[in-house]
Amino acid sequence: MAELFKDRFNYESLYKLASQIQTVYDEFPVDAFLKSTMDEMWDSLELKQRVMQISVNLGKYLPDDYKTAIHIIDKVIMNYDTCSDGFVSFFPTFVELYGQDKENWGVSMSALARYTPYASAEFAVRAFIINDEERMMAQMASWAKDNNEHVRRLASEGCRPRLPWGQSLPNFQKDPSPILRILELLKADPSPYVRKSVANNLNDISKTHPDLVVKVAKDWYGKDKNTDWIIKHGCRTLLKKGNSEVLRILGFSDAGCVRVNAFSLETVSVPAGGILTFSFELEAEKKTKARLEYGIDYVKANGRRNRKIFQISELVFKEKEKRYYTKTHSFADTSTRKHYPGIHSVTLIINGTERGTLEFEVLAAK
Repeated sequence: MAELFKDRFNYESLYKLASQIQTVYDEFPVDAFLKSTMDEMWDSLELKQRVMQISVNLGKYLPDDYKTAIHIIDKVIMNYDTCSDGFVSFFPTFVELYGQDKENWGVSMSALARYTPYASAEFAVRAFIINDEERMMAQMASWAKDNNEHVRRLASEGCRPRLPWGQSLPNFQKDPSPILRILELLKADPSPYVRKSVANNLNDISKTHPDLVVKVAKDWYGKDKNTDWIIKHGCRTLLKKGNSEVLRILGFSDAGCVRVNAFSLETVSVPAGGILTFSFELEAEKKTKARLEYGIDYVKANGRRNRKIFQISELVFKEKEKRYYTKTHSFADTSTRKHYPGIHSVTLIINGTERGTLEFEVLAAK
């Protein structure tokens, strides 16, 4: 079994950390830090809880003077790998916990910019946004122009309204316009790392303000290849929902010229944990750009059905071109989905338009 990331925070790694701090700050009590951090509750703590516990105890044993503590961290963090490792995420959290005072603002902002290449500071900045939104978003705008891609990414990732595992930003969920001023600065960024964050931010916004993201797509699309990628990826939820305006913007507007033939199931029942196989033929009357998807209407525990969309491909059909597809779909349980017996259905979708539905039964486990 693969190692859980939280288990990288163990006695060996924390002893190494404490020892490195002691080489810079000889009063740092290695044993006391380890004992108070890895207490009787340690084994039950999840990743974020462990990071928080380490950060709290760093605050307990580093100097009370915040600027002095940051100076020590600056020297220690250089011994660690960059953001791809992410082990030192407790250092940005330390800034979040102990650097909120207004007199420490500049020290904290500089520290977050320095630390984010080692362990992305997107979670830490959210408390600063909540405490002083106008000032922090001005800082994010400045970061969006930084030469370092990690700092530019922080400007976008830190203000995502639905950042997974991140502190909620209710103001931005209600009104995301301050975010768009940041994303405007990053919409043609040369770094894929930054562009992915911008796209994910737009996708977050699309879940509560779809019309706003459609407007952004209209304004941005077709002017720059990097921006076009952001729009395509940032509108993925709207695409799965078959939003007609986004489909049109991206060139997937004509579904009627693609004829569906011989849409069929290999069998009308699937054993528990088994595989559904379906096939179909497509024939284009004229050259057209097509987005092919299928939806599975799953039976839930309460007997109702809920649809999940899966992409097949995107392609350009030539005039009179025919293509034949055979697809399989597993009904084995996973950590994120449990399957229930009952009548399910599979729907073929072309450019957001349903083009045929077939029902089948998932059998109960014996």
